[in-house]
Amino acid sequence: MQGGKATPGPPLGPALGPLGLNLMEVVGEINRRTADYSGMDVPVKVIADSETKEFDIEVGSPPVSALIKKSVSIKKGAGNPGTDVVGDISLSEIVKIVDTKGEHMLSYNKANKVKEVIGTCVSMGVTVEGKHPTEIQRAIDEGEYSDVISQE
Repeated sequence: MQGGKATPGPPLGPALGPLGLNLMEVVGEINRRTADYSGMDVPVKVIADSETKEFDIEVGSPPVSALIKKSVSIKKGAGNPGTDVVGDISLSEIVKIVDTKGEHMLSYNKANKVKEVIGTCVSMGVTVEGKHPTEIQRAIDEGEYSDVISQE
């Protein structure tokens, strides 16, 4: 669902209504916890106890592509990412994305997580520091940018 924009209508209302939960309380909590992801789709899980009417909200992490789009201020990636460029992102912004995604990424160290995000830039038609993303990945492999990327 869109961060900060949950409503008591579908899909929440029909799913939670039969459980007897206070929908406005659930919606308010979801909106409060997803406010930082305004304009992005965010996975949200509501765990409810129909007997006690208590609930817990688990907010997932938006996809890397959504975080890149927000950072670069674009609506969508390039239609032909091999030749079209729709934006440019700084390496420091990529590091922020890595920090946001945290343990939800597949790689084990920060440099590889950064390269993972840069790989998404390739498929979206987004350059990094004004260069083709694969150039930056090679430079990271050669030890460049270690001042920006602190190894874990």
